[in-house]
Amino acid sequence: MNELFLESLIKMFPEVPFQKLLGIEIVEVVAERALVCLPFRDELTGGNNTFHGGAISSLLDLTGALAAWSGHNTENGMRAATVSMTVNYLAAAQGKDIIATANAVKRGRELIFSEVSICEKESGKLVANGSMIYRIT
Repeated sequence: MNELFLESLIKMFPEVPFQKLLGIEIVEVVAERALVCLPFRDELTGGNNTFHGGAISSLLDLTGALAAWSGHNTENGMRAATVSMTVNYLAAAQGKDIIATANAVKRGRELIFSEVSICEKESGKLVANGSMIYRIT
């Protein structure tokens, strides 16, 4: 893994327009692993002071993608997209920051498989989990 690429990835990732709109914060990125926090804001709720499922699934997607990028060899290409994603909603996240942990568990020639869990930041209560397949060419 190119350390310069990893540093630029950490700096650039929160500035992607949609990620900036969500207000994500990078907690940690190492090869094949990423931790991202989504601070609670009223604009991200679906009612009852609870995160909207779309905000949770977006956090899963972008954290899984960051884990995929974190172990990527840039000589193999720089075009990417989510291929598929499964989200399991396990509990409501009410009025609390949430944090996603993603691990790239299998890396093929183009496809990277990531597993992601999302918990309340303070209590550690599991809110959602899932998996995704990301493609970089």
